[in-house]
Amino acid sequence: MSTYAKLADLPLAVTGYELEGLAREVSSGFERLSTVIHLRGGGEEGVGEDVVYDSEDHVVLQEAGAVQPLAGSYTLDELCQKIDGLDLFPIEPAHGEVSRLYRCWAFHSAALDLALRQAGRALHDVLELEPRPVTFVVSLRLGEPATVEPLLRRLERYPTLRFKLDPTNSWTPELVAQLVETGAVDSVDFKSFYTGTVVDVKTDPELYRLVVESFPDAWLEDPDLNAETEPILGPHHDRITWDAPIHGIGDIESRPFPPKMVNVKPSRLGGLQKLCDAYDYLADHGMRAYGGGQFELGPGRGQAQYLASLFHPETPNDIAPVGYNEPDPPEGLPVSPLAPAPSAVGFRWEE
Repeated sequence: MSTYAKLADLPLAVTGYELEGLAREVSSGFERLSTVIHLRGGGEEGVGEDVVYDSEDHVVLQEAGAVQPLAGSYTLDELCQKIDGLDLFPIEPAHGEVSRLYRCWAFHSAALDLALRQAGRALHDVLELEPRPVTFVVSLRLGEPATVEPLLRRLERYPTLRFKLDPTNSWTPELVAQLVETGAVDSVDFKSFYTGTVVDVKTDPELYRLVVESFPDAWLEDPDLNAETEPILGPHHDRITWDAPIHGIGDIESRPFPPKMVNVKPSRLGGLQKLCDAYDYLADHGMRAYGGGQFELGPGRGQAQYLASLFHPETPNDIAPVGYNEPDPPEGLPVSPLAPAPSAVGFRWEE
């Protein structure tokens, strides 16, 4: 039985929903807004988190209120299909179709949580999978101009931290040597698929050569494969992973070569069935996965950690507890690996 088939026929009743806005300053230098979906019915509540990046999209959503016609009795599959057929944006999203995927996942994950809670069962119980400790890395930019200080400051407080770093055009050989000395870098994200954003990086073959050769064991996420970089990256195809272009099985299959591992962000796939089918596809083809965060502020991060505990607990999951997203992470945060913390019922990860 497929992963989705184990969930699709769960019954649930919906009476309505409410929206809750969240906001926080995060380490990449912007105020993150998100919206929690509180889906209610049968004396229970299911939660999901909308991680659309444009702030105005959250403001407009919250001002519009709970206008979607979700009340009724369904199977989980029927409700997810209904959600897929609705326009969840009061105005056209600032960043197009990917934002629609993010918001769709927010409602799907709330529906999954509600269906499980009404059934009195936990996700891992229904899927017949054992939650395992979750390895995580902390995703970090090193400022402009880049310095090793943000990484060293975190290591001083949390000496066992591992990192996913974003190489930028201000990286120097001296900085890279300092990073190598820490021995704390598990992956690097070239972010070649971003244009017109605060995280854009101009492709520089010399930067690629410096990073690829200096971190021979690190995963190489989202590089720009072109005539100038392919001679550098060619011997390292087994280390190349993909994140931003992965929205489903078709995107995995369309990579220039079969990847050994890809980043599976539940929100970026957009729907519960697409996520489950992607997990099944990777397992069937001997490919690995790791989880990715979207600067979640509420239940979305825990839900991503829950999925990682079931499907890819030992890979460099970019889903550190949300406190690590703060410019100065506080003391007392959990360290990697995270002990399994699934809720007794539902689709939630206990903090």
